[in-house]
Amino acid sequence: MPAAQRADARRNYARILAVAEEEVAAHGADASLEQIARTAGVGSATVRRHFPTRAALLEAVFRERIEALAARARELAGAEDVRAALLEWLGALTAYSTSVQGMATAMLRNGDLAPEHANPCVDPLAEAGDPLLRRAMRAGAVRPGVTATDLVTLIAGIALATEHHPDPAAEADRLLGLVVAGICPPG
Repeated sequence: MPAAQRADARRNYARILAVAEEEVAAHGADASLEQIARTAGVGSATVRRHFPTRAALLEAVFRERIEALAARARELAGAEDVRAALLEWLGALTAYSTSVQGMATAMLRNGDLAPEHANPCVDPLAEAGDPLLRRAMRAGAVRPGVTATDLVTLIAGIALATEHHPDPAAEADRLLGLVVAGICPPG
């Protein structure tokens, strides 16, 4: 019967993740783990077995989109206009972060995650954006000292600052423009 248990465990994982995606979309990163368990028809211990921390659950919820954003950064890393490529990627990251409740919170380091530990949402994005940023720095399109983690954190801050604005996307674009003016010398 171990094979049946493995199939059962896979079904539970998929069901928990589907419910978690809905709950995070509705309630943000602080969605109730107990509510997720109830709606998925499993116990809290089953949720914790699959996702030992809230950060692990959020990583799973956002993994596909984070991977798509990371892939886009890798595609843009070879672009001729390095400044435009970096700005396109930051725009895509901003658009997604402001359109999905909970993403910005997941991108910030918080009480659940000590600063010395990896952030499962920030680190893959920063790692993917780093070559783009380094090329832009070498070209003089970005001020020295800016890190990819700084950029992802700034985008998270913009998303959080605009989440209750009447037009979060427009306000986020405006704020991104202010950030770009501060990190990118006029070109």
